[in-house]
Amino acid sequence: MRLSLITLCFALYTSVSFGQWYESQGVANIRNGDNKSAKTQAVQNALKKALLVAGASVSSVQQVVNGLLTQDQISIRASGSVNSLELISESYNDDIVTVTIRADIFPQEKKCFAADYKKSMLLTRSNILHREQASIGNIYAIDKTLIKKLANKIKLKGIYLDTKLALQSKTEFSRYNQSLQTQSLKNLAMSLANMSNSQYVLFSEIQDLSMADNENNEWQFWQSNIYQRQFNISLYVHDGTTGERIFDKHYLNSAPWSFDKRKNIDVTSHNFWQSEYGQKINMSLDDMVQDIDESMMCQPTQGRIVQVQGNSITFNLGKRHGVQVGDEFSLLHFSNFVSDDNRSYTGFNISPYKVIVTSVSQDSAHATTTEQHILDNIQINDLAVRY
Repeated sequence: MRLSLITLCFALYTSVSFGQWYESQGVANIRNGDNKSAKTQAVQNALKKALLVAGASVSSVQQVVNGLLTQDQISIRASGSVNSLELISESYNDDIVTVTIRADIFPQEKKCFAADYKKSMLLTRSNILHREQASIGNIYAIDKTLIKKLANKIKLKGIYLDTKLALQSKTEFSRYNQSLQTQSLKNLAMSLANMSNSQYVLFSEIQDLSMADNENNEWQFWQSNIYQRQFNISLYVHDGTTGERIFDKHYLNSAPWSFDKRKNIDVTSHNFWQSEYGQKINMSLDDMVQDIDESMMCQPTQGRIVQVQGNSITFNLGKRHGVQVGDEFSLLHFSNFVSDDNRSYTGFNISPYKVIVTSVSQDSAHATTTEQHILDNIQINDLAVRY
């Protein structure tokens, strides 16, 4: 929905308000003497931190920052509202701007029990679709480095994911994806999820690393041989149980390539990630973390059952995923079928009995039925699900 500043001011002065004030600090590098852009970026950084702590989110931090500071309207996600934003202080030192903000954030209550848990996700090595484009700078290793960076950011900033990495070898994802082999994609996702004991699998394709034909002197006019370089990437998340795609998004960016085109660049180096091109990729990674995290928030948390004994089960979710003693789970029994056109589908029969967790370890939980019913229709590899 869209809220005017008049509406926001009214919300601030109503007698009943459930908003909460959060104070946070943000920093940004000043590039080419552009203090204004750096200040805006620092405010965005601070607001993201405040939103993360408050449990709220916005459709675009850029819109909120500009909206509350300069525009008449802002766009707010349903999961939270930024009622007011105050810039408390700003300081400039050695090409770095530091700001402190205070934000009045009004998060709504969670709409799904699944938000209480972390989902296990396997992150696979990215695929560079046009490998010849990586020859400039010899940046072929970006396919692994990028995913490592993404995993680290999810660990630091994400809320709903517990990640694992599979970077040693490439998958057949791009070959199946480009040729629209849907069933092969499903089989690949289910196989990887099963081998890694993960609930979801993330694939990615780096679609464009090309250089512009002409020099880009608008960025640093006193330097020559500065060219614009693309960084376009697509993310795909598949459910490891059914193989179905549940999330995909494309990120299109570009930035000046300030390095010599004939020089090999170490994409793991501080020098690369502090360049304008590296910073642009870093911003894309931040967007990815937020998008993936929010899309996974209300996805059902599924634990694979590893043991069945009478009226009790053990499944592969534990403390690291947020499971606690007393939590209640539904049970799903696999019922796969093949359609008339020979396509295979995953189906489930929902057990009439629910189980309550009685003990939990780091990576598993033990649960029993509430009324001591024998679980004769539940088998190993069936699912314990929290919606």
